[in-house]
Amino acid sequence: MSGQNKAECFSEYDKLEQVVLCEPQYMTILDTINETQKHFKKEGINIDRAMKQHRYFVSALKENGVDVVLLPPLEKYPEQVFTRDIGFTLGEKVYVAEMAADIRQGEENVLKQWLEQQQIPFYNLTGDRIEGGDVLVDGKTIYVGVSNRTFKEAIDHLRSLLPEYEIISIPFTDTYLHLDCVFNIISPEEALIFPGEIHGEKVKMLESRYDLIKVSEDEQFTLGTNVLSIGNKKVFSLPVNINVNKELRARGYEVIEVDITEIIKSGGAFRCCTMPVRRSRGE
Repeated sequence: MSGQNKAECFSEYDKLEQVVLCEPQYMTILDTINETQKHFKKEGINIDRAMKQHRYFVSALKENGVDVVLLPPLEKYPEQVFTRDIGFTLGEKVYVAEMAADIRQGEENVLKQWLEQQQIPFYNLTGDRIEGGDVLVDGKTIYVGVSNRTFKEAIDHLRSLLPEYEIISIPFTDTYLHLDCVFNIISPEEALIFPGEIHGEKVKMLESRYDLIKVSEDEQFTLGTNVLSIGNKKVFSLPVNINVNKELRARGYEVIEVDITEIIKSGGAFRCCTMPVRRSRGE
């Protein structure tokens, strides 16, 4: 039973053991809350296609040895598919915050119910506006995007809770919703970045720490940065992001191509759709 009822996450790239997802059963673009949604507002989302793509993604995760937990989708939460934002695992605890957008408030209660059932330790960041798409962890460093969804006060609170970590705030333009749509760490040495969105001096700092793989504007629109690493240099990415996939393969990554183009119409891809609970550092 070792590893059961436990949270553990010290990076974006250790072997993924357990992850929380939610089917896009009620996915709709009601309030346009990002640029991608504005583009697809008229076209809308084909639920059957989104469900089929999501199921394929879930089966691909399972084929790679990942324990997939599916939260129950509720009609009142049209963006529930993006489980990344409702909480984040840092170290051996899950942190659950309040959602910033009205349309998403309450989603966190579904996660808390599951965590309580599983007796997984979590900390309720009541009143804090901080979403998982803005939080990236790499060993003893946590990068937190300052966005419309994540407030500086919440980052300060996180610092007080986690004094043993270096917590670096990263402001970026409000064109993109979360930090993981413009920056994503895929190994101790490498990260993806969409240039021009993160403020200058922070980019210099990131350049000093990582080999930054630049994502083009075309592939940024199809969320080229928003890949999901499952460990052992395996990364989920969209087939349409040809250059990103080529760059990853050139660096020795195994790219698992899954088409979730219906889901990305709402502004999130693989990282947005997954909330890791457990990543093992043993491999």
